Amino acid sequence: MPLRSTISSFGTARIRLPPASAGQRIGIMGGSFNPPHQGHVRITQIALHRLGLDAMWWVVTPGNPLKGDNRLAPLEARAAACRQLMRHPRIHVTGFERELGTPFTAATIAYLQRRLPCVHFVWIMGADNLTGLHRWQQWRTIMARVPVAVVDRPGWRHRALASVAARSHARS
Repeated sequence: MPLRSTISSFGTARIRLPPASAGQRIGIMGGSFNPPHQGHVRITQIALHRLGLDAMWWVVTPGNPLKGDNRLAPLEARAAACRQLMRHPRIHVTGFERELGTPFTAATIAYLQRRLPCVHFVWIMGADNLTGLHRWQQWRTIMARVPVAVVDRPGWRHRALASVAARSHARS
């Protein structure tokens, strides 16, 4: 099936998603990207290569409930900066969470799985984010719904491995 952009309705909003096809493995990396930086690029490159992803979506969130939004650049500016930094045919920058009406990852993943049930999504995050994952809304649901790939970042390995979420999901 050819790649195509997917438009769907959620409530009264029309939501345009990046291209997706049945059977694809798509990495999702969400965040404020305020600003996007080489760490995001490196995580993306590692995830594409090591996980054999068909595509990666950078989901620029309208706001981060765990951070103050008073210094957050407008979503359009952050998305444009992401596109400028990460030019790759398999990377798609999107701000669809604004139309979805949520900054919460659990709601975003639930929506994507309902809308694209034949796509295999993988949540991608840096090790620094794993340290605070237990503060995210419905974090256990996120980890139950999709595989979560954590990419090591310099200086974060030990804190990430000692985090509540990592200890909670460690294999015995």
